[in-house]
Amino acid sequence: MKTKTHVLLTVLALAATATSQAEAAKSATPFDLPITPGSFAATDPSLSTYNYPEWFRDAKFGIWAHWGPQAVPRQGDWYARGMYEGPGTMDDKGKVREHGGGAYQYHVKHYGHPSEFGYKDILPLWKAERWDPDQLMALYKKAGAKYFVSMASHHDNFFLWNSKIHRWNSVNLGPKKDVVGLWQQAARKQGLRFGVSEHLAASFTWWRSSKGADGTGPKAGVSYDGHNPANQDLYHPLPAPDDKGWTSKNPTWQQEWFNDLKELVETYHPDLLYSDSGLEFGVVGRSMLANYYNQDLARNGGQLAAVYTCKQDSKGRWVRDYERGVAEKIRDDPWQTDTSIGDWYYRTGQKYMKPGEVVRMLIDIVSKNGNLLLNVVQTPEGDLEPDVLSVLDGIATWMALNKEGIYGTRPWKVYGEGPFMEAPQEKGFMGQADVPKKPFAPADFRFTASKDGSVLYAFEMAPPQGDLRIVSLAKEGKLAAKPVAAVTLLGSDEKLAWQQEAGGLVIKQPAKVPSDYAVAFKIEFAK
Repeated sequence: MKTKTHVLLTVLALAATATSQAEAAKSATPFDLPITPGSFAATDPSLSTYNYPEWFRDAKFGIWAHWGPQAVPRQGDWYARGMYEGPGTMDDKGKVREHGGGAYQYHVKHYGHPSEFGYKDILPLWKAERWDPDQLMALYKKAGAKYFVSMASHHDNFFLWNSKIHRWNSVNLGPKKDVVGLWQQAARKQGLRFGVSEHLAASFTWWRSSKGADGTGPKAGVSYDGHNPANQDLYHPLPAPDDKGWTSKNPTWQQEWFNDLKELVETYHPDLLYSDSGLEFGVVGRSMLANYYNQDLARNGGQLAAVYTCKQDSKGRWVRDYERGVAEKIRDDPWQTDTSIGDWYYRTGQKYMKPGEVVRMLIDIVSKNGNLLLNVVQTPEGDLEPDVLSVLDGIATWMALNKEGIYGTRPWKVYGEGPFMEAPQEKGFMGQADVPKKPFAPADFRFTASKDGSVLYAFEMAPPQGDLRIVSLAKEGKLAAKPVAAVTLLGSDEKLAWQQEAGGLVIKQPAKVPSDYAVAFKIEFAK
């Protein structure tokens, strides 16, 4: 057991480090923010001239590999931070942990104390020995994905690309492969657009726990390995005492973030860049985004194909992203939901969404002018569990029959009708409307439309039980500007009996429906 003197020296060292960080932030040199020449400048008025690429508006469905070394312990999301939350440390609500968090307890039992075996020692254990990006990408294309997103770096500050400026990367450690580059090659072979996600802006304060020590127990006062100066380029130095936000106030770190993302986008030129935050750091963030847009313009002959998505209202500057939530109504600007079929990282024994849940969520999102980016959970070894393969197969079967009502569509005059819309909307993880989890009724519909508005797709969100009535298409109603001319069921050759009445469009129950998840009626209007 360490002495009280050792504990005091450790506390003093931590305080000195924090003070040095605060002084460094005050005396930081001016930013060096080189931007590729082009139409965009690092100002909101300039960024507001952005136009949403048609490929993204048409794609509707993407798949995400939120995957990396934190999957190794098989304990789910944020393991790297949680393993440093020991007994006597404080949680986010100011409560002292009596025995340490679950990740800490698991780590001590299976790997040892984080002063002796830290997250840096987990990194070489990630071998990804069963990872076959070409095989997986073929599955994702079959499931209906039109774009694919690779994680580039999580909050753990470990890069999944072949970085020349950061030694902690997947080419030097773990798989010893350029994970981002190999994913990109596989996506291109399948004709999918390719994106990357960055979670680096939050890494600087996220790693604070790695600098601590147990407050009680046999290792009380023994510093975790994140306090070792030799590891500071992975864990970052200790933030200043008042630097406790999701993203850092330190100008030096903001410059580092800019440099990292500049290398990433100028090496891989992704079609999509996702930030797990808002557009942070003022002029630094705006410079990063202007550079991303301009380098894309330069590569595409002046035609902008790049999409940036972050968790901040866009005002036409980028695509607004909702984590594990949805927009409550049709938005004028395209948007995106990001969510996972399970935990963000692999967790032993976790339960996954069912195919029908994914399909109905996708329909609801598309009806409101959104896209769905779905994380497909991979094992640490890089392959997929049988339950995950089953989910993908179910989505693929449904998409093969109903894709006409999804891809390339636009919102109709209203996004839907039915009892589900009348119930109070639960709030999602980030405070917006929750992704649909409650059961839909047969009277619940979601609508999409062809670009020219001549065709309406009405998705019944539960299997039909008797005749259907679509109230929004009432004869001489406010929404149906032209009479209905034809009604067919996607995925079926059955000739349907229907009648447009004063109370709505009535469709006789089909003898057989092609799916139990949701069915789509194609409704054509008179010319």
